[in-house]
Formats: sequence, structure tokens, C-alpha cells
Amino acid sequence: MKTYAESGVDRELRDKAKKRLVDLKSTFALSKHGKIIETPFNTLYPIGNDVFHVKASDGVGTKVLIAQLAEKHDTIGIDAIAMVVNDCIRCGAQPIALTDSIDIKRSDPEVIQDIQKGLSIGAHEADCPLVGGEIADVPEIMNAFYHINCDCVGEVEKNKIITGEKIKPGDVIIGLPSSGVHSNGISLLRKVLFKSWGGAFGAYETPDNFNRELIYEALEPTRIYVKPFLNAVKEIDVLGAVNVTGDAYLKFRKLTRFGFEFDNFKPQPIFKLIQDCGVSTEEMFKTFNVGWGFAVIVRKEDVDNTLQTLKGSEVIGKITDKGIIIKFEGKKIILED
Repeated sequence: MKTYAESGVDRELRDKAKKRLVDLKSTFALSKHGKIIETPFNTLYPIGNDVFHVKASDGVGTKVLIAQLAEKHDTIGIDAIAMVVNDCIRCGAQPIALTDSIDIKRSDPEVIQDIQKGLSIGAHEADCPLVGGEIADVPEIMNAFYHINCDCVGEVEKNKIITGEKIKPGDVIIGLPSSGVHSNGISLLRKVLFKSWGGAFGAYETPDNFNRELIYEALEPTRIYVKPFLNAVKEIDVLGAVNVTGDAYLKFRKLTRFGFEFDNFKPQPIFKLIQDCGVSTEEMFKTFNVGWGFAVIVRKEDVDNTLQTLKGSEVIGKITDKGIIIKFEGKKIILED
């Protein structure tokens, strides 16, 4: 079986590296407007009058290599915007400003224009202005032709911050569909699917049950959840929210000390293809969204209203006492005890 670590991304080593970042908390005392608030996924800093800002920074990662293979760069900017705005909203914040940073081997005008086209589309979908950016020609440190990062600032009133503190066993997990693989697990996907990286398929093959060539399925941009989610929090008491990105369903463990059980999945064909190419079911749920790109936790009595408000959403699981359990295709997988 093939794993994310074998593709070059060692999640255990990454977790150890993240633990070395503890000294960053010593800077919290430098906040000029009051106490910083930490939620499971976001750190919010006050700007005065019980208003808080949050900042998210992320990149597209090796999905740019697929864009490079396809010579198609007009959607990768959507992914870059999605990665940060979907992170910002988890605490209830409205994205209010975006910036981008592009490191590139050389400033090819057509490629830059296509990237900026995607950034503009993503910003409109997130209902958030793109207020600045930077392009740096750094050929000596680039393996890919370019790399793109985005930053997002969000704003929320103190009494509307989603903290996850009210979550308890019996609460319900509701999933919003993904648009496909999004921008996570791409290192593993490339190496099991595409012949260019030792995988099973040519880039322009159309596998069974696919409606288009594989490369375009893999390039489908990450869905942006800003508008539906922020509309929902106006109507519903959302207890917690998870952007199902890196580490996939392991990511839920950061939300609460309680556990999770998932029993409803609607994966797109590309996930079955990845699994058929030698990735275990357990590894799939540790690496990929498997059809649900964003999740909210609500009380049982709020389920019907949530499903009506978040069009296309479904109940995908529940909060339990401990652990992370996946029920999929008649199997019970314990991701974490």
C-alpha cells in the first residue's frame, strides 16, 4: 500500500516540527489592544471595541505541478484564495482583505495573467477584496515554475467567535460537498495517478466513470465556502467548524477533546481511482477529503434548519466520547483511539 509519507510528506515528522513553534506564544503579550483569543484552528487578536481580527496564510503546494503539466494556470489562483478564506471562516470571521505572493522562475506575462485571473475569481467568490501582492523572480530556489501563497485577514465580533467549547457527545456533524480533491494530498495523488510521476495513467486519459480527462479532474479548483457558511451562522448556533484539508479526518481531533464517528460519504470517482491504485482506506481518510470539504457541528435540534440553510449539505456523523471512527463500504476504520 502507498502512503503520504512515501510520496514525500511525513505527517508525523511535520507534527513534531509544529511542536517546536511553542515560542511563538510568547509574542502574544505584545498585543496592543487586549488579550489574544485562541480557538482550535485560529488565533484572534483584538483591534478594539470587542472586534477581533484573524489571519490565515497558506499555499497551493504541488498542485502547481499539475497546472504546469496541463499548461493551464487560470484556476490555481482560486485554490490559493480558497485555502486561506476557508481557514478564516472556521472561527466565524468574515474575510476582509487578501494578498498574494508568487515566487516564479521568471515573470512570464501570460502565466502571471492566468494566475491573477484565478485570484480575481476566487476573491469575488469569497466576497473579499484582493488588496496587494508580490511577484519575485527566484530561479535558483525553484523546482516548479512557480509557487503561490495567499494571506487573508478576517474580522469578527467577540460574541460571535466560534470556539468549539460548547461541543459535546451527541452533537451532529454536517458536511458540505467538496469539488474534488481540492489542494490536499496532491503529492500522493500525483505519484499514484500520473505517469509523469510514476503513476498509472496518462494525463489526458479519461478513466471509467469520468466525464473528462484525468488532469482536468485533478485540477478542479477548491470550493470556497465563505458565502454559504457565513449565511448559515446568521441563522444557526454553529458549535464548531472544520476545513477538511491537510490530515483530512485526523484534523477533527483539534476541535474538541471528544471523539467523532463518520458514516456517510459521497466520494467523487477520483477518490476511488486513487484507492484502486494502492492507497489503503485508512490512508485515504488521513490524507483526502473523500467528498466532504467542510464540516459544521450543531445540536440535534438544529439539524433540519442547518440542512435547509446549507444547500446540498448532509449529516455525515456525530460527536462521540473519544476517538475517530470511519464507517465506509461496510468497514469500520479506527483512525485514532
